[in-house]
Amino acid sequence: MATRKDPLRIAISVGVYVVLYIAAQIVLFWVLGMAGQLAGVTLTVFLAAVFTNWLALRIYEDCPLAALGLWWNRVSASNLALGLLGGIGAACLVLAPPLLTGAAHLVHVPQPPSGGTLVFVMIVLATGAVGEELLFRGYAFQVLLGAFGPFATLLPVAIIFALLHGGNPNATWFGLANTAGFGLLFGYAFLRTRDLWLPIGLHFGWNFTLPLFGVNLSGLRMEITGHEMVWTAGKLWSGGEYGPEASLLTSLVIIVLFVYVWKAPLRRQSSPLADPPVESTVCEPSPPSPS
Repeated sequence: MATRKDPLRIAISVGVYVVLYIAAQIVLFWVLGMAGQLAGVTLTVFLAAVFTNWLALRIYEDCPLAALGLWWNRVSASNLALGLLGGIGAACLVLAPPLLTGAAHLVHVPQPPSGGTLVFVMIVLATGAVGEELLFRGYAFQVLLGAFGPFATLLPVAIIFALLHGGNPNATWFGLANTAGFGLLFGYAFLRTRDLWLPIGLHFGWNFTLPLFGVNLSGLRMEITGHEMVWTAGKLWSGGEYGPEASLLTSLVIIVLFVYVWKAPLRRQSSPLADPPVESTVCEPSPPSPS
């Protein structure tokens, strides 16, 4: 395994990771660009993230992709379920109170989408959540976490995560600040469990629930249920055209989610990158220890 305290070695491995991802994304976007904006971009991110993490692990660690926190076992299933519960619950906590208080209401759209649209969007959003978590909480993140610790890793990666959403339609600084908050949350979720399934569950649960209410997701409109949410409250509460992620309600709920991840009955798995062994060993799954 790599010498993880050598700053030059770390800088080279992380730099190679970034270059590999950019190159893979350019090639894949050229190949998949005709798949449609949402599906094409999402699939590009997913495949580029999988390829980049796999190759970086082969070059520097001689580990399988699952070593990043994708081992599948009973603990993984439990962490994924708790992540989905947290993400779905958080989205409902943002959107249900405005509907109950009259600050927003639901209206039917003229041409409701088919059931196939719902399945297609669900697959796209699941692919996007896995791809983004692999990219931002994968090899480079875990190497930095193992070398420099959480305080030097979580915030910089969260800021990059937010800035790369700056090209989304109708992006605002408030929305990007909340996105950075989600980046911190997902990083903390990995820190708690050394398992990517928890942040994947949180990410997908949130992303899938917002369109069910008929609101924009990070500036993107996805009509999947035959209705949309119309606000009478101002942009501070609705987030405007970017969607609720640019609202004060989301800022408050992110804090609630941090408490949820802190207190939830999660279990921690082994991580050869974030918690490197003293001696060089083969990357193999080991029995998870209680958190």
